[in-house]
Amino acid sequence: MIQRAARQQLEAALSRQAATALLGPRQVGKTTLALELARERPSLYLDLESEPDRDRLSEPQLYLQQHRDKLVILDEIHRLPELFSQLRGIIDANRRAGHRTAQFLILGSASIDLLRQSSESLAGRIEYVELGPLAVHELPADSATALWLRGGFPDSWLAASDTESLRLRQQFIRTYLERDIPQFGPRIPAETLRRFWTMLAHGQGSLLNAARLAAGLGVSSPTVSHYVDLLVDLLLVRRLPPYLPNLDKRLVKSPKVYLRDSGLLHALLGLATLDELLGHPVAGASWEGFVIENLLAAAPSSASAYFFRTAAGAEIDLLLDLGLRHGLWAIEIKRSLAPKLERGFHVALDDLQPRRAFVVHAGSDRYPKSERIEAIGLRELAIELSALRVADGF
Repeated sequence: MIQRAARQQLEAALSRQAATALLGPRQVGKTTLALELARERPSLYLDLESEPDRDRLSEPQLYLQQHRDKLVILDEIHRLPELFSQLRGIIDANRRAGHRTAQFLILGSASIDLLRQSSESLAGRIEYVELGPLAVHELPADSATALWLRGGFPDSWLAASDTESLRLRQQFIRTYLERDIPQFGPRIPAETLRRFWTMLAHGQGSLLNAARLAAGLGVSSPTVSHYVDLLVDLLLVRRLPPYLPNLDKRLVKSPKVYLRDSGLLHALLGLATLDELLGHPVAGASWEGFVIENLLAAAPSSASAYFFRTAAGAEIDLLLDLGLRHGLWAIEIKRSLAPKLERGFHVALDDLQPRRAFVVHAGSDRYPKSERIEAIGLRELAIELSALRVADGF
């Protein structure tokens, strides 16, 4: 199952740049998407976790120049980071010789080393596309609840039962902890990182309090900050920054932290069924994070996301800055079918004067709540944002 918007964005990037990096967590569908594109043009696929494929690149300049007219797909490039400087030489040599520049599609399971290496070696020669889990606006209209429970990783979503889906997600977490994460930084004991990841799950959508988390783990606050950075770089956690306009008010300045995939959140908490989820204290925060991720997956890639909160209680769950053309959108998130808005949301609207304001609810109806606030379903708002993405050229 392939995300259409990501495919269109990837094809556009390949048409503009000599190198394109497709970033996303493991098992999200990067290789599937790359091989789908490869079937439509002359291509070479190299899996750098495979020793024979790495051996082919013992002399990368000689080997890759033989495939100058192909789309060269380099999967899991963090296994061979020194390759970035070689790619720069190949691209520049082809440009100087007047040849059509070789096309490289780089697949990475994290942004961490990939972004650092490529930004140094391929500046001006590479474009980035992020592939996230499946999103609600690209699935059938009745899919939202199941997608919320299972999350958007294709294998989990397509599992034969909720029990099988949970088992797959638990295995995914185990693989990340024991195999994948150690590749991207100083070794962290798997059990320590699991405890930390689970603590974040229990605190889904709360303000980041490094001191409290450090006390719970028996480590220092800088160590907690390092753990958060690692999970953010691995595209597993979102650090949502506060919106800090120039107002004469005391503003909350700590970021909020969300596990990006609701299915992984529920797996860490052992929630296998919808009944278990709805009866758990995390249900409201889980829905909030699910809505945020789906709206950001649909929004133009240039959009910036924030939350807003003052010490006096004015609050907006999600602010989308869509630029001069579309302005600032304020979004409140409710799980109810008949959402009620607190006074703090109205006060925040008075403070910020966004161009549009919505309350996202669990249904599909769309209707005005007031002159300036519209109630709308998640899928409906995601489709509207997706239309902006297409109109703005992604």
